[in-house]
Amino acid sequence: MITRDITITNAIGLHARPATFFIQKANSYKSSIWVEKEDRKVNAKSLLGVLSLGIAQGMTIKLIADGTDETDALEGITHLVESGFQE
Repeated sequence: MITRDITITNAIGLHARPATFFIQKANSYKSSIWVEKEDRKVNAKSLLGVLSLGIAQGMTIKLIADGTDETDALEGITHLVESGFQE
């Protein structure tokens, strides 16, 4: 299991369209992936779970991955976030 803290930089945070890109990316990996914000942890492959965290611009979240491709998963998701969710 590995973890990584990442700051959301795009203007609207993880809402609607960016959250959809986020969970699609998470679902492309075999590993279990979670998103943790403050004291809440949700499945990164669940759109409702990710949206329920209310992640806005400037917030830092923790990504947690566990599985055979955990390193690739965190690298891929980090790249997506740092690219501004292709927007």
